[in-house]
Amino acid sequence: MSSQEIRLTSTVGGFTADGKLHTLSVWFILALRLMMGIAFLWSGADKLLSGGFNAAGYLQNAPPANGSPAADLFVAMGGTEWFVAFVNVAVPWGEVLIGLGLIVGLLARLAAFWGAFLMLLFYLGNWNVAHGYINGDFAYMLVFLSVAAFGAGRILGLDAAVEQYEAGGQPLIERYPWMRYLLG
Repeated sequence: MSSQEIRLTSTVGGFTADGKLHTLSVWFILALRLMMGIAFLWSGADKLLSGGFNAAGYLQNAPPANGSPAADLFVAMGGTEWFVAFVNVAVPWGEVLIGLGLIVGLLARLAAFWGAFLMLLFYLGNWNVAHGYINGDFAYMLVFLSVAAFGAGRILGLDAAVEQYEAGGQPLIERYPWMRYLLG
């Protein structure tokens, strides 16, 4: 087994973070991607296969009951028939597609972004700060953002192959640099 440390440096808003990342970390990044992919695929498939998923009751009742600061928004969403119909399709299918994207490492950054967005909504909807502001929904949101930041789709994933696919005589990612926001 071969491993080494790689130096990472990033400056954001005038603040610099500097550290070393052990190359064995790649396996943990892969594990995070797969864990979140399996969790979301399972959750979405369960909703689809049960056939009874309906978000209206949750949207109208759970956030006000738990004191969510976004309760009024959730109640409004739950009272809008077309929006509930959209959510009833978007949530289970979104979870399945996010899960599949992460498992195979295809469009992993895009999948992780939408996973983080869903977790933010779940965090606000499932509001519970009895033990502080950090809970499982918040932690999962940060895992999704980490998966995106690390470009985890390049680790034994299809994103690595898609990025190198030849388009007009050059790798796809070089020909269309904006794709870096979706792949990786």
